[in-house]
Amino acid sequence: MSIFDRLWGGGRKTPPEPKSTTPAALGAEGPDSQGSVERRIRPRKNARQGTKALIIDDSPTVVAALRKVLRSAGYQTREALDAEHGLTLMEQDAPDLVFLDIILPGMNGFGALRAIRKNPSTQHVPVIMISGNEHATEQFYANRIGADDFMKKPFSRFEIFARIENLLDHELVPRRKTDTSAGSAQDAPIHTSPVP
Repeated sequence: MSIFDRLWGGGRKTPPEPKSTTPAALGAEGPDSQGSVERRIRPRKNARQGTKALIIDDSPTVVAALRKVLRSAGYQTREALDAEHGLTLMEQDAPDLVFLDIILPGMNGFGALRAIRKNPSTQHVPVIMISGNEHATEQFYANRIGADDFMKKPFSRFEIFARIENLLDHELVPRRKTDTSAGSAQDAPIHTSPVP
């Protein structure tokens, strides 16, 4: 036995037993693992190739992370580090989806969201708000102003695609929740009673 073995615990440790990878065994490990098991079993529903996403966040790290995840799934991305530049990019070429941080230099995310919803050329674009704040008040105001979903930082790859999946229509295009509900209401048959 060498001196290093004596210092580090006196010998070789037994290797850990391999874990079972069956869904039942994985689900038995705890409530947090259940979502990841379901995610691995159920195929992810992606937006169509070439979906245009705009990322508006003042953190280059968050922008880079979102860009990498979205581009790996075939999205086209554009980025802005402040709301004013993001709104300019939207005017030039409206995206299919926007990720918008709440805390931004200059105009904050709430102001940008109001501007997006007031502009006829961008009001139909779904917006996922992002915040590192733990309080639910930001989510409440974001939804009240017209956000379509909300993600707390830090977020996972799984959460990004789950939020997008919630907004996809039958053609795999991100749509506002109000747009999809309005579309289904228009497609529903109208029942009228005969007038005597």
